[in-house]
Amino acid sequence: MSPPSAAATARCVIAETELPLAQLRSFAEVRPSVSALIAQSAPDWGEGKYISLSALARFRRLYVEGLLDQERGELSSLSREVVESLETGRMQEEMPDFETPGSFGERAADRVASFGGSWVFILTFLAVLMGWIGLNAVGLLARPFDPYPFILLNLVLSCVAALQAPVIMMSQRRQETKDRLRSQNDYIVNRKAELEIRLLHEKIDHQLAHQWQKLVEMQQIQIDLLEENSAKA
Repeated sequence: MSPPSAAATARCVIAETELPLAQLRSFAEVRPSVSALIAQSAPDWGEGKYISLSALARFRRLYVEGLLDQERGELSSLSREVVESLETGRMQEEMPDFETPGSFGERAADRVASFGGSWVFILTFLAVLMGWIGLNAVGLLARPFDPYPFILLNLVLSCVAALQAPVIMMSQRRQETKDRLRSQNDYIVNRKAELEIRLLHEKIDHQLAHQWQKLVEMQQIQIDLLEENSAKA
């Protein structure tokens, strides 16, 4: 069968005008994805039908624009999924209120330990010692209640030290419990963050593979356009 002559014409399904075959493309020469888009505007598009090069270029442009819009929509959808996962997936463990007071003894131990480790306690204690020694050593009182060598003062200091040490240990044990709970909470948060990062990587890998397939299809359409332009030249 000999090829059609340059003077042969055919009808374009879009423009519905007779054009030379050199300015037309048959149904078999158009990619299926673009043909599906053409069929939306021309229901009779099929075997034995032709479309002009200008109309085909317009549908190719529309198809590529649709791919790009779809790609942007998928990226926006991916972003929404990540945000919803972060909001509804409880990716961050609710921070427990570690500062909530416990029993009366625990609160008292914390306050005593906090006051005993401050400069206020040190300066106040020094002032009391200096006043005690001054009253009993300088002779401001006619009858000192604790004359030298300040036996009563030594007894008071020993009692303060004996009581303060276990109270401070109680406060330290309570602080160790708080630190342990914080460490457990941090571990849970880190594990959930790791799982979310893995999930995000899987989503991105899936999205990249999908994008690659669309990119190849777009490049094939561009190659078709380049071949047609080369044939015209």
